[in-house]
Amino acid sequence: MPPQPAPIFEGRSLAEILRLGLQQHQAGQLDAAEAAYRHVLRQVVDHPDALHLLGLIAFQRGQHEAAVESIGRAVALRGDIALYRNSLVSPLLALGRLEEAEAQSRAALRLAPDLAEAHGNLGVVLRRLGRNAEAEASYRAALALKPDFLDALRNYGNLLTAQERFAEAAACFQASLRHQPGHLPSERALGSALHRLGRLDEAEASCRRALALAPEDPAGHYHLGIVLYSLNRLEEAEACHRAALRRQPDHQMAHYNLGHILLVTGRLEEGWPEIEWQAVTHEAGHRPFPAPLWQGETLAGRTILLHAEQGLGDTLQFCRYATGLARDSTVLLEVQPPLKRLMASLPGVARVFARGEALPPFDLHCPLALLPRRANSVLETIPAEIPYLAADPAQAAAWRDRLSALPGLRVGLVWAGGQVSSLPEQLRIDQHRSITLARLGPLAAVPGISFVSLQKGAPAAQAATPPDGMMLHDFTAELDDFADTAALVQALDLVISVDTAVAHLAGALGKPVWLLNRFDTCWRWLLERNDSPWYPSMRLFRQTAPGDWDSVVQRLRQALIELTAGLRPGDCPARLDPAQSPPVGDL
Repeated sequence: MPPQPAPIFEGRSLAEILRLGLQQHQAGQLDAAEAAYRHVLRQVVDHPDALHLLGLIAFQRGQHEAAVESIGRAVALRGDIALYRNSLVSPLLALGRLEEAEAQSRAALRLAPDLAEAHGNLGVVLRRLGRNAEAEASYRAALALKPDFLDALRNYGNLLTAQERFAEAAACFQASLRHQPGHLPSERALGSALHRLGRLDEAEASCRRALALAPEDPAGHYHLGIVLYSLNRLEEAEACHRAALRRQPDHQMAHYNLGHILLVTGRLEEGWPEIEWQAVTHEAGHRPFPAPLWQGETLAGRTILLHAEQGLGDTLQFCRYATGLARDSTVLLEVQPPLKRLMASLPGVARVFARGEALPPFDLHCPLALLPRRANSVLETIPAEIPYLAADPAQAAAWRDRLSALPGLRVGLVWAGGQVSSLPEQLRIDQHRSITLARLGPLAAVPGISFVSLQKGAPAAQAATPPDGMMLHDFTAELDDFADTAALVQALDLVISVDTAVAHLAGALGKPVWLLNRFDTCWRWLLERNDSPWYPSMRLFRQTAPGDWDSVVQRLRQALIELTAGLRPGDCPARLDPAQSPPVGDL
């Protein structure tokens, strides 16, 4: 940039010129400030203050190498000034030179242990290095010295959010907003944390404040739509997602979630194309298959690979489409390893592979979750002929013999979903769909039932201490994959499950299954129904308010009482037929 005309500086001392430059700098007049600093440097080539300030301007302009060079010269001249070393941290971070950034932060703190900004910068460096416990300590130290240190508050809040400590994170963002009302990133982050906490009314208010600050921001409309979906205010949620897409037509998650809204309201034909954005947002959509993606054209005897790319439940739900495709093609099926043996029972499939195994040549490929669109499925045409999967007959017979000694109705229980995803939205959903075994305690009072645990994963440990009075039998140590689970399920009279893969398994086997469904329901269970077009043997017990599992369990308990009333050993429990379930209003 051309320097300011020299007359501006005539008659002024270097100290006065630096002060003038600093005033201009603080006022955002970067060109004028730079001219002042460069004038000083023409008089004194190695003036450390001018070099330091010139480096700050370079950093503000995104000139990180120049910033490191200029501030680094100041540090070389006066390594005893903590401020210089602390200022060097940010451009080093921007260049990815993390070890050097940490060294400068620690050097600054040795010189000035009470410099809050140095503690805050060290926290940022340590977070980038993945040393979160140390980063938290640095943020806390910064805030102890300077409680209104906004950058530290926000960075600490982001760290807490990443650690799913949402209540503490919300407190950080609320403190940030008290000090600086209308700070958009804090308002957005607060809305997200409140959403994860289930404080939906507060989350909505925060999202609306963020949207008022930036009405044309697609992210603001999208995030408000997510909260409104959780509140089951689907018309408003749909409007928000459409508003986001008007402002950003390629907003991937807005398309994807709009698809969920359309599907849950029964508009399958409109919803499938939006859901297909998952092929863009999901890792599996980018797998480098040598064959092209099937778009629904006639297969005419070609070989197609159908592959699982989402959860186990999705695979169990959508694999049904393979049978129809097998009439016109050779179908290869790639699934998660725990499903491989079970999927051998799916009619029409030529070969089944576990993901990671070598695949033979094929002409086309398609993720399982895209098959409903390829089949143009609407509610009335969902292939719902059950069973479409089968347990091994010998295994199932062996389980029937073992369970024959259990008195009364034999009911399988699953109380928690698989907690394997690291995706925040999937973790949030799992928190909403899963419960503890203790929440099912009221079922223990229903006479004439022997409960059998089907729960796997970490929550399975709860089976060792069932609720008082509950007769719970746990054979899950013998279940190595879903073929084993299917054989046990086949020997039961009923499965009661939260929204997880075993519910899909029972439905695919044609086994009566009662689903405990969260308030912000998954799209596949639709609205205001106690049955499912996907699984004719399924009955739904829905929350009537977010988090209200107690009323669900009480309705479940009453249904079990009605079911077992008057049954003698060996009786067929006809009330398990979903067609004879009470109407929705009675649930």
